[in-house]
Amino acid sequence: MVCVRSPRLFCGITSGRSYISCSPVVRINMEAFGVKVSAETDDRETNAAVKVPERVLRRDQARLEEVERRRNVKESQTVTEEKSDFFTSTYNAEKAAVEEIISNCNYGDSDQASKTLEEASVKIQQLQKFLNDSVMFLTQYEIRQAQASLQTMQTSLAEKRDEALPKKKFAFRSRNTGTGKQPAPKQEASEKSASVVDGPAPLDAAIYVNQCGFSNVDNQVLIMHAEEIQQRDVLLSNLTNCKVRLYGCPSTVHIKVIRNCEILCGPVSSSVFVDQCTDSTLAAPCQQLRTHNTSATQIYLHVTSRAIIEDCNGVRVAPFTWTYPGIHEHFKISGLDPKRNNWELVDDFNWLATGTPSPNWTIIPESERISSWESVQPAT
Repeated sequence: MVCVRSPRLFCGITSGRSYISCSPVVRINMEAFGVKVSAETDDRETNAAVKVPERVLRRDQARLEEVERRRNVKESQTVTEEKSDFFTSTYNAEKAAVEEIISNCNYGDSDQASKTLEEASVKIQQLQKFLNDSVMFLTQYEIRQAQASLQTMQTSLAEKRDEALPKKKFAFRSRNTGTGKQPAPKQEASEKSASVVDGPAPLDAAIYVNQCGFSNVDNQVLIMHAEEIQQRDVLLSNLTNCKVRLYGCPSTVHIKVIRNCEILCGPVSSSVFVDQCTDSTLAAPCQQLRTHNTSATQIYLHVTSRAIIEDCNGVRVAPFTWTYPGIHEHFKISGLDPKRNNWELVDDFNWLATGTPSPNWTIIPESERISSWESVQPAT
């Protein structure tokens, strides 16, 4: 029972009943305001019981509901903060583990070095997936910091591969062998501009063990199949007026210095990095897309996190529509969810105006989207 006493007024709530007891003078004044008053006898004194108006009860109920709403909001914010704290502590612990693996790589034993670096590569991919699964409750600053550290780890891994593993000379592979064996490396001066580069093939043509791709090619159709690129890193660089088809699921894809090209790729286990791409069309499923210094380019995208652009203009996006025999199996191998596609969620790091769309990218209208892609064959 809750009550308030005064010389003239007594009020309380007991057993679910609200009442106010008062002296005759107070009762008369309350009746003047439209409050119904009835006389009752109390054990302690003679008073008048008052029925609380419906509007007062409704107002009290609304107040209680507002208190409950605020409590729920506070609890929700607390859960989000706890998730963010869990992500930060877990991510930093795994990041430190990766850095330790890379720093402890044994230069003297190439086989052991290869296994060690492969372990680091797998952990980096797991960190990337952890970040992609956590973006819903992280701030933009936290996402950018984590992405930057992932890029730093990938760069360190590539540098360590360069130091710890022997390089091969620049080599071309014949497309007509028809067997799973790779021919011995050879130099062919007459084919300077052509074809498949075994290894990561950076711009200086150095080749790493677990990368493949095409570099320094003009006006050609370039095709790689699943057995050539399965879970390897692919680099496409310095291509002009080329059509590229990657039938398989790479680990990562790097696209650099591309002009007037059409590049279609199967499911990528982790990230696609695009830099200095102009007047081109790209299509790829991936966990993450990062695009830099790119203009007048269409991207048909399947991405499970959020796409990121920086220093770009004239970028247009649409959902991924390319298909080929075996692509569903490649989705399973890559670990991507074919039903989860955030193709229209693009973050522009050069555009921070809240509520105003970035002028640097747009969605391709449905009437202009490519739904059937040209079937191409490599040049003989």
